[in-house]
Amino acid sequence: MLIKPKKSLGQNFLIDKNIIEKIVSISKISNKDVLEIGPGTGNLTEYILREKPSKIILIEKDKILYDQLQLKFQNNIEIRNEDILKVNEKNISKKKLIVFGNLPYNISTKIVCNWVLKLEKNFWFSELILMFQKEVADRVISKINDTNYGRLSIFLNWKMNIRKVFDISPNCFYPKPKVHSTLVHFFPKKDYFKIKESKNLEKITRIFFNQKRKKIKNPLKQLFVNYKDISENLKLDLNLRPQNLSLETYCKIVREYEKLRS
Repeated sequence: MLIKPKKSLGQNFLIDKNIIEKIVSISKISNKDVLEIGPGTGNLTEYILREKPSKIILIEKDKILYDQLQLKFQNNIEIRNEDILKVNEKNISKKKLIVFGNLPYNISTKIVCNWVLKLEKNFWFSELILMFQKEVADRVISKINDTNYGRLSIFLNWKMNIRKVFDISPNCFYPKPKVHSTLVHFFPKKDYFKIKESKNLEKITRIFFNQKRKKIKNPLKQLFVNYKDISENLKLDLNLRPQNLSLETYCKIVREYEKLRS
């Protein structure tokens, strides 16, 4: 049965076997628990199974695809017909998971930000191997002073070590997307800058990057009555712009903000 991809769910099925083999070879998944999000027609799943993971769980939102995956793999793997945005990830497995995902482009940043920003002490995964639209991936991996550097790179690099693996051509998918894709590999950091609540990092960065082209004096004045004292304490040059501040600096500003609120 030929499955017609649904545009509404951002479905583009990865069909290039060489690329699939490369993706599966990125991590040692033998005897590990694996989660695959949006498996589609199960092309990547087949190659994951060859590596003999101890357990593989699929989460597929589309009921038609879910039924086809049940037929294809029978009772060999656990398949859930659920929306990943509504799943409590900590209940998926008792072991830490290696996560593979060809994420729908329209919700990819929301998914991964939910995972990283919600995390407290214990990560429910050991690594993430995720595919993004190239333009989004460029924002994820961008560093201070890059034009792509912004809230997304700050959020994700806060608790994650991130590396770009490779770009993937539209020709590797059915149907062909209009954009290139990029595979990105995430590892939780053993240690990261501690703040009380992630929502404060979200708020601070929103205020700064809403005025991305303006000097940081403006958002600091908005946040702090004593903004000059804050800038002196943190050794901030008020002529800098938001993209010139490091992740650590944003976390320090959050700490100052939290001091006022406590």
